[in-house]
Order: sequence, then structure tokens, then C-alpha cells
Amino acid sequence: MELAQTEAGLLLLGLLFLFLGLGVWIGLGLMLVGLCGVILLPMLMPSMPSFPAEKVMGTAIWQSLASWTLAALPLFIWMGEILFRTKLSEDMFRGLAPWVQRLPGRLMHVNVIGCGIFAAVSGSSAATAATIGKMSLPALTQRGYHVPMAVGSLAGAGTLGLLIPPSIVMIVYGVAAEVSIVRLFIAGVLPGIMLMVLFSGYIMLWSMMNPSLTPPRDPSIPLSRKLKESGQLIPVVLLIMFVMGSIYFGWATATEAAVFGVVGALALSAWGRTLTWKSFIDSLMGAVRLSCMINLILAGAAFLTQAMAYSGIPAAMAAWVGAQGFSPYMIIACLTIIYLVLGCFIDGISMIVLTVSVVLPIIQGAGFDLVWFGIFIVLVVEMAQITPPVGFNLFVLQGLTNMGIFQVARYTLPFFFMMVLAVAIVTLFPAIVTWLPATMLSG
Repeated sequence: MELAQTEAGLLLLGLLFLFLGLGVWIGLGLMLVGLCGVILLPMLMPSMPSFPAEKVMGTAIWQSLASWTLAALPLFIWMGEILFRTKLSEDMFRGLAPWVQRLPGRLMHVNVIGCGIFAAVSGSSAATAATIGKMSLPALTQRGYHVPMAVGSLAGAGTLGLLIPPSIVMIVYGVAAEVSIVRLFIAGVLPGIMLMVLFSGYIMLWSMMNPSLTPPRDPSIPLSRKLKESGQLIPVVLLIMFVMGSIYFGWATATEAAVFGVVGALALSAWGRTLTWKSFIDSLMGAVRLSCMINLILAGAAFLTQAMAYSGIPAAMAAWVGAQGFSPYMIIACLTIIYLVLGCFIDGISMIVLTVSVVLPIIQGAGFDLVWFGIFIVLVVEMAQITPPVGFNLFVLQGLTNMGIFQVARYTLPFFFMMVLAVAIVTLFPAIVTWLPATMLSG
């Protein structure tokens, strides 16, 4: 009896969770499921043509990795790794602290603003949270700030590394969905700023409602000293402006801009006297390890996607969703819940490459813009970064504070709800995402 396409999809999904439960690496697990799909599905579905597994695998992997756009990925990762090993976190806190003293919440805004700045040179939420947290948390604790709010604001703001370009997750989505990386980078700017405003707004509201939990502000210092303290941040801000400006104004592709970023990061590291042979090798190997992990996941997902495409599963699911008459908002709500559940078990990059082939036909059928959906999916992956038990930012904060992961998650809950609000806002007002790339690239 022929296997129905829905049952075939459930079979492949069950095999994937079986392999992951056995501890198989995600990339290899995806390849194994794809191999099972190419070999088993033609046996179970006589209507499906059979293909030589080795040729399908070779073609899918080559096409997924032989991409000039994908070359930007290891370069942006390396740029973040270089700056991660500088005194950037120390300079960030010292340079930003004098400017936020008058705001309700005071120095806790350093977490939000600092993460926003570092996100623009990193692209990784874990690196962003770790870099800012290793300096801000001890300083805030020493000054008597409310620990739950300090930890929660850092965990939440650390996720900005995924949304504010250059973003590793955006590059992965762009390659998987065949969407312009430049458009995604530009589209992430306004939602990133909006999320920073939501985080800081919540901190100010909480502080005004709990004035006794906020220490008094430090003594005022002259403007000249404020500028001097902030002087260390100027080169970093200039690097951000140059790298992202070269992309936004069409002076360079994302890959070329990534090269400029690496050269600039090396120059800043040398200027700050933190560039040693050891730090150079450590940053290079850190970038190699993370890039290889991501590429293995991309290769496995490409092979699985090919196997699913031959079976017609994505098209069948899109047709089924279309036949149910779901409204666009209902589709987005369901996808949000699905991604949050997936985020409890697998990392964000795996979530994207695993689901794109099935979800994109549904999204296109519902009339959503693929650039907008890219930002939506990044926001939801951000939310997954702070949901236990596999929220990577929670692990980072656990390592910095020695708290339990569920305790960190509880402190982060208000900022999770700020992200839910952000998803609702960009869904109701999609122009927040689409206006800037449409304006800047209209020519």
C-alpha cells in the first residue's frame, strides 16, 4: 500500500528526532534522514521515482556550499571572534556608563546599548551576551543593582546579535531561502532598533515602579570627561559604520564588506595591543569551528530538503494549509508556536535550515514577503535563545553567574514577552521591515 505524503513527512520527522535523541550531530542526523528518504520513500511510495542516493547527495551538498554569498559567513564570524578577544567589553561599559546615568534604570541600559553595538560587529547572540556580560554583570552587582533585572536584561539584549546585522542567522536564512543578504541586513535595522527601545522602555518602566531597587546615580562628570571615556568606542563605531555602510550604499557586497570588517578588527586589535599570535590563532580556530559546524548543518539540510522535494511533501503540506482556509495571521501564530517548541530542543540555525523547505511554500502561498519572513523567523529564533532547556543565551548567563538555567530563564521572562510584542508589531505593521530595503534599493 502506498504511503501517504503526510505519513512520509511524519516518518522522516520521527527518524530525525530518533537520530538526535541518540546523540548524532545535527548535520549528520539531517544527512542520515535524507539518505533514508531517498532510499526508503521510493519503496513505500511507488509513485515516487527513485534516484541514485550518492548523486543526489553530492549535488545537493555542492549546491548548498558552493556559494559566493556564503563566504561572508566565516568572515563575519572571524570578525566577531577577533573583537571578542579585545578589551571591547571594558571600553563599552566605561564609554557608555556616563551617558545613561540620568535615565530611569541607569547603568542597566548599558546591557541593551552595549549588546546593540557589539551585535553590529559580531552576528552571534552568545558572543554578544558573553562579551558584554563579562564586564557589565560584575560592575552592576558591585554597585548594588537588582540582580534579576541585570541578568534578565543581559540575556534578552544578547539576542540582538541575531537581529542587528551582520547576522549569522540572516546569512543562513538568505542562502537557504535564496533571498538577498543585503536586503535582509537592511531590513533588520529598524526592528533591531525597535527591540532595543522596547527593552530600554521596560527597564525604565520597571525602575520607576521600583525606585528602591535602583542605586543612586554616580556623581556627574564634565562633558569633556564623558567624551574622553567614550573615545575608545569611536574606532569600533567607525568600523561598524564603514562595514554596514559599504553594504547599504552598494559600495561592496556582503562578502567584500566582511573582508573589510576582518581587516578593521585586526587593525583595532593591534592598535589596542591585544593582537598576539595566540589571540590571532584562537580567533581563527574559533571561527573555523563555528563555520564548519554551520556548513555541516547546511549540507545535511540541503540533502534532506532534496529528498523531501522528490517526495512532494512540502508542496502537499502547502496545499493542505491552503485548503484549510487559515488566515495569514493564524499561520504566523501557528508558526510562532512551532518554532518556540522546536527552540526548546535544537539551535536556531538548525531550526531554520530544517524547516525552510516546508515552510516557504506555505508562506508564499499566504502572500508574505520572504524578506519580511526572514526577519520574523530571526525574531522567533531570538526568543528560542532564551527558552529552556536549549536556550544558548541561558547557558552563557548560567556560566557567568553560576545560577540555575531555569532561574536565569525566570529572570529573562519579561524580555521574552517584549520579543513576543515585537513579533506582533512587525506582523501588524510589516512596513517596519520592508520599508527601508525598498527605499534604499529602489534604484
